[in-house]
Parts: sequence; C-alpha cells; structure tokens
Amino acid sequence: MANNHRSDILFFFGVALALWVAYTVRDVLMLIYVSALFAVVLSPAIGVIQKIHIGSWRAGRGFAVIFLVLMLVLLGTLFAVFALPPVYRDARNFSADWPRHMTEMTEGIKHLPFAAKIDPAALQKYAGEIVGGAGGLFLNLAGGIFGLFTAVILTAYFIIDGDRTFKWAVSLFPLSHQHRLSNTLLKAKGRMRNWLIGQGLLMLSLGTSSLVVYWALGLKYFYLLAMFAGIANIVPIAGPISAVILSSVVALLDSPEKLIGVIIFFAIYFQFESVFLSPRIMRHTLNLSPLAVIIALSLGGSLAGVVGALVSVPTAALVMVLVDEYLVKRKPAAASATAAD
Repeated sequence: MANNHRSDILFFFGVALALWVAYTVRDVLMLIYVSALFAVVLSPAIGVIQKIHIGSWRAGRGFAVIFLVLMLVLLGTLFAVFALPPVYRDARNFSADWPRHMTEMTEGIKHLPFAAKIDPAALQKYAGEIVGGAGGLFLNLAGGIFGLFTAVILTAYFIIDGDRTFKWAVSLFPLSHQHRLSNTLLKAKGRMRNWLIGQGLLMLSLGTSSLVVYWALGLKYFYLLAMFAGIANIVPIAGPISAVILSSVVALLDSPEKLIGVIIFFAIYFQFESVFLSPRIMRHTLNLSPLAVIIALSLGGSLAGVVGALVSVPTAALVMVLVDEYLVKRKPAAASATAAD
C-alpha cells in the first residue's frame, strides 16, 4: 500500500513538472505545433510535385520541398522587381515635397467628422513615443523574422520526415489503441487540410473585393493593396487590421473622401465575412458549425494571440474528430433499429 501511494505521489509531481516545463517553453511548443500543422496542410502540394517524372527519374520528397520553396521565392522576386519600383519612385517624390503634402493632409483631416476633437499636441506626443520605441519594434521584428525562418525549417523537416514522426508518436500509446488512434488522426488530417481550402477562399474573396473597390475609388497601387489584403487575410485579426491601416494611409494621401470610402468598405465587408461568409465556408470545408468556428477563434486569440487565432480553426477540427471518436456515445445499430420499431 505504501509503495502504491509513493508511486501516485511521484506520478503527480512528474505530471506537475511536465506541465511547468511545457508552460515555460510554450512559445517553442506553439512554433513546433504551427510548423507541424502547416506540414499537414501543405503535404498535398508536395504530393503533386512528386508526381513529376522525366523518363525514369521521379521527384523525391526532399526535391519537392526545395522546389516549392524556390517557386515561392521566385514569385516574391518577380513581385518585388515589377511592383516595388513605382512605389519607391513615388515615395521618394513624396518625401522630397513632404511639407506641402503634410499641410494638405492636415487641411483634409480638418474637414472629417469629429476632427475638431483631435489634439495636434497629443498626436505629436504619440509620435514621439512611437519613435522612442523604435528600438523595441526593431527587436520584435528581428525576433519575428527569426521565428518565421525557424518555422519554415521545421515545416520542411515535418514534411520530409512526417510519416516516421507520426508512427513514432502513435507507438507511444498502448498496442490495443494504436490502430484506432491512427485512423482517427488520419481522418483529422484530411479535415485539417480542408482548412487551407476554406482559408484560400476567404483570401480570394477579400482580395477580389478589395481590387474592385480600390479600382473604383481610384487608389494608387490598387492592385498591390488588394494583393496584400488577400494574402494578409490568412492571419486573423492582425492581417485584416494591417490591410485596413495600409490602404487607409494610401487613401488619405489622395483625399479624405477616399479614406472614408475605404473605411466604409472594410466595415461592411468584415461584418459580412465574420457573420455570413467565414462560418459557412468553414462549415462546408471543415464540417464545423458557425458557433464552433467563432468560439475557436475567440479562444485561440485569447490564449496565444495572432498565432493562436491562426491555428484555432484547424485545431478545432482536430479536437472535434477526437471528441467524436472517443467521447460521443452512440447506440448500437441493432438497438437503434429495435427502438425505432
């Protein structure tokens, strides 16, 4: 009896220590989880590339990963070469005539509603605080770039060695449960991949809508702003906010009326997306109810900020598959038929 109590006490402290370590390195664990998640959703693209063959040569998984990364780098390079020069040229001209543009912007703001409540001294104070915090912003940006690079490396390794990692993780469970767990996780894997399809539809929707509205408003670089809005929409909360800020700044440099048009567009679109579009797309691609999607986004954002919101919906799909398999109780088919009679 004493040995049993001693084992229980040691097990309790072992679990407590493991939880404390997990909490301490929660940022690293989140990075690993996000990398594994994107490895799951990107695996179909890797599979398509692996079907390429020239004669007797076939593309391996490592080659497919490198090829996909190089294609993304090539697209980014082409975008920078053809899209950024006009932006740079206009920015240089704008900075050369900064005082006149600043005066025009100030006069335009005065005609906006509630502009009388804006305190110029307070704005200067906030601007000084922002400049003072530039060092911290640089450090955060450098840390973000390092984290992104690490995530890309981890994702590549998960894609290359994912099958062996999956089998090893399943082997940690009792033999009697491994087959059922493996099938359940494979089912969840297919549903989580559908998240990328749904998210791609949301990105396409915002990008296309922004392109039409920006073109109608006559914004400069409307195609670049629309492309940025669509791509940034993959990051919940922070992505749309950055798209609103960037397009608002460009609109304000032209006229206050264009700024009002941009704000009205985003106010209407995000209401439509959050209430109607996003829940229905996620329901059909992930088989999640709109309520589950909203709850998942709220919990993910509260627990882990932007990254948590990004992975909340596919994580909800994983949790729902596990709950459906292990917790939901169903009547046997024979008993159900008898009860119906």
